[in-house]
Amino acid sequence: MGLLLKEYVEDDCLLGIWDITENYDELLLKVNLLQEEQELLNSFGRDLRKIEWLSVRVLLREMMGQELSIYYNGNRKPFIKGNAYHISISHSNQFSSILLSNIHKVGIDMEFMSHRISNISHRFMNDREQVTSDEDLKRYHLYIHWCAKEALYKICDKQDIDFRKNIIIEPFNPERQGELKGLVSSRSRKEYFKLNYFTIDNYVIVYTVK
Repeated sequence: MGLLLKEYVEDDCLLGIWDITENYDELLLKVNLLQEEQELLNSFGRDLRKIEWLSVRVLLREMMGQELSIYYNGNRKPFIKGNAYHISISHSNQFSSILLSNIHKVGIDMEFMSHRISNISHRFMNDREQVTSDEDLKRYHLYIHWCAKEALYKICDKQDIDFRKNIIIEPFNPERQGELKGLVSSRSRKEYFKLNYFTIDNYVIVYTVK
């Protein structure tokens, strides 16, 4: 399938999603890696990790029309070396996604709804948050919460944040797509964010722009 989605979700924010149908060799042919990138790729033990890593680079090239190198800081936050773009990355199962902006900070997360997330909801949900009692929607509602908290964690540079204690998602009714609000409250910040969510097949995608 390859490029599944490429669109501006805000004036300056470009969202891309890649459907990974290629194998390792096919993806490798689509990018020109620097020597240090190739060495990093070779260091990965699992083929799945290599394919995920390559798919993100292929997606970035398709989105921007040029070769750009992705690096990570000490908090594992991605950045594009020598470039002013803010970038957030997520991948799950067969999809990879990127959100880019040269003005705004961004955060994105996607998850394939593959398991009973209610079994681990106590790790990230708090008493102020609400989930529907409709059993047919409950799992979806929880996945939106999880993705929203991941997106906020990323946009806040992955620092000083506990999902259950420091991130609060305000009550919302889950639709196929929509908006919600989240609060990040920690020792270093207290800030509200607007988040957008939507679904493709069995995936939940949530992003935020600040």
